[in-house]
Amino acid sequence: MSTDTRADEGGSLLARPLNWLETQSEEVYAYVLLTPAFALLALVAFYPLIETFRFSLLADAVASADPFGEFIGLGNYVDLLTADTNFTQQFISVTLTDSFPFVAFGAPFLQQAIFVTLAFAILSVLFETTIGFGQALVLDQDFYGRRWVRVSIIIPWAIPIVIQGMIFFLIFNPTIGFGTEFMQWLGVFGNNPLSSSTDSFLIVLVADIWKTTAFMALLILAGLQSIDRGLYDVAEVSGASPWQRFRYITLPLVAPALLVAMLFRTMDAMRIYGLIDATAGCETVPSLTCLVIIALQNSRRWATASAVAFLTAVVISGFVVVYLIALRNSEGGVA
Repeated sequence: MSTDTRADEGGSLLARPLNWLETQSEEVYAYVLLTPAFALLALVAFYPLIETFRFSLLADAVASADPFGEFIGLGNYVDLLTADTNFTQQFISVTLTDSFPFVAFGAPFLQQAIFVTLAFAILSVLFETTIGFGQALVLDQDFYGRRWVRVSIIIPWAIPIVIQGMIFFLIFNPTIGFGTEFMQWLGVFGNNPLSSSTDSFLIVLVADIWKTTAFMALLILAGLQSIDRGLYDVAEVSGASPWQRFRYITLPLVAPALLVAMLFRTMDAMRIYGLIDATAGCETVPSLTCLVIIALQNSRRWATASAVAFLTAVVISGFVVVYLIALRNSEGGVA
């Protein structure tokens, strides 16, 4: 077979799928183009998740060189969700100094961790979105020095998490910090807030709001600047008040960018660990990610840690689904 014939056959084989692709709808064409990205996502994201679930179905082999034991099915999940205080304290080797509101003192550590994670995610995203939205509305206006104001709000976001945690640790250190005395004067904190679970939770929450509000403001600002300014001019000529312009123009049109920002921030907040560890410690403010680290470091319970990690992924997935549904509705049914 000649070289020209082989080239013609090769070109024909390539032309067939291209011709087929040209006859498909735009939606099918988009999915075909995204197939390599989906394959890469399955490799780097879903495969580790599947492996984590598989490891969570095995027993802990604490006394063995092999970190995993025999297959026990959902035994780790049953122990985590129904275990009493003694079992929980046995495998994490810590005891909370106090308890959180709505959670009974001495409750299983997992219940404390779930409460901390959900409460932190909800409160931090709520405050960061509200404050960030306000900052974005201000930065969207034309005023002298706007560029320098934009740079200044980014500074907290640029600080590494460990340094951020140490800053707030030193501020509320009862020996050298100035924050404890002021908060005691307000009647909010006790003598040593870094040893109190409730006080430390508030410190971590404020530290995260201080740092991450700029992230929300920048994402929301990008959505605000994509709005056609002519819509505001038409509304103003029509006699619409500032509140009406905000309600019927700004809020609906910025909603997709707002929901995307909240989605990213919620996923990050659900994985909170570094800030807690650098500020108060996981034994004082437990989160689900902290529980994974404690189960590994304190007692080498790899299977138990895998079960907690998979539960965390399931909870985060639930939030992601809710946000995606809200995002689709905000875009008029087009996801």
